[in-house]
Amino acid sequence: MEQIVAKLLIYGDLPVDSILMQLSNVYKDFHSGNYSKEDLITRCYRQVKRLLELGTSCAFDKNLWHNYLTYLLIMDENPFSLTCEKVGSKDGSVNHFAINDFHAFKELFDFDFSDLEKSLGIDCFSCITNYKAIDKPELMYNGNVSEKVKALSESLEKTESDDEFFDTVTSFYKRIGVGEFGLNKAFRIRELPEGKVEFNPINNMDAVVLNDLVGYELQKEKLIANTKAFVEGKKANNVLLFGDSGTGKSTSIKAIVNEFYSEGLRMIEIYKYQFRMLSQLIAQIKNRNYKFIIYMDDLSFEEDESDYKFLKAVIEGGVETKPDNILIYATSNRRHLIKETWKDRRDIEQDGDIHRSDTMEEKLSLANRFGVTIGYYKPSRQEFYDIVKVLAERNGIEMDEAELRLEADRWELSHGGVSGRTAQQFITHLQGK
Repeated sequence: MEQIVAKLLIYGDLPVDSILMQLSNVYKDFHSGNYSKEDLITRCYRQVKRLLELGTSCAFDKNLWHNYLTYLLIMDENPFSLTCEKVGSKDGSVNHFAINDFHAFKELFDFDFSDLEKSLGIDCFSCITNYKAIDKPELMYNGNVSEKVKALSESLEKTESDDEFFDTVTSFYKRIGVGEFGLNKAFRIRELPEGKVEFNPINNMDAVVLNDLVGYELQKEKLIANTKAFVEGKKANNVLLFGDSGTGKSTSIKAIVNEFYSEGLRMIEIYKYQFRMLSQLIAQIKNRNYKFIIYMDDLSFEEDESDYKFLKAVIEGGVETKPDNILIYATSNRRHLIKETWKDRRDIEQDGDIHRSDTMEEKLSLANRFGVTIGYYKPSRQEFYDIVKVLAERNGIEMDEAELRLEADRWELSHGGVSGRTAQQFITHLQGK
């Protein structure tokens, strides 16, 4: 194995503590003959445990070794894989090195652990290459990662030549992508010491779809139209969803990401204190082959806050043009985002010629930079009943309609008033009884 790993060039920059490098070192010591049997057994078990942990977290099955190698191929963001993601595999000298690496990976796919197992008296590698996972649907894992890794792993198992292996991997890069962005829908960010941004996948994103949001058809149509134009490479606007709480603003954003994920849409959620990282965030994603929504939930600023100026510069007005593959979607309970006071209106000319003050213009200019604004308002009483009725039917709750309305009225009186959120909470309450 150590000789195979040594052949890797494009994919050879693996961390020393990676499973593959650690097993390579095990084989290096094994072939040298200068080793302690107990030490090698311990080291083998340690790496097998790591494979089991990865397999459990991603719900891998059948051949964990193949799943792991496939996971490495998918996650490695190198110049070759990133180019394939953007333009596909093109004729070029780099393909020669890539095929050599894929030949090595094919050897690793077919690697026989039996000599090591026989010498050490262990069978752990035989077990993980014929592995049956425990079916536990309640376990939290990322379904996108699991499905895509297992599907590509099974396709690579069937390849019969280096060229076929090459075509299978590169077509995956072009069709799905590479790294975390290829496998995940949504991310949060964390600032690294060197000033860069780390993207952390949101593994348990709500699987809500737009049909789950009862009502608000005009709002959904407007949001879909703008997002559809965006993913198709047409001109599209930043979007502000404003209005009463519990009306489905955040749900609409999650649903739109689920709706267009297969077309390359990804979401990055950021918070107000992270606005100063916006420029670095954009620099790291502007050349990727995805469409990104930078999502800001419950966006608003108090009178003494100035972080909104970072956002203004990014949306429109900075020296650098915002890339075409990035839009900003925000939700807010405030139409104008920034708290406005009566003293902001004091700058009025004495001759009766009225004009907005500079302070007001400064504050209102942020909301005006969202090209699409969509209002979500509390439903009427009848609309609230309609939402409750539809949700009850969807969840198999059988109750006389008059009684259902009466119970819904009692619930909303002490739970925030009429809204889609209150209706959903009421249905959840009924399900738990």
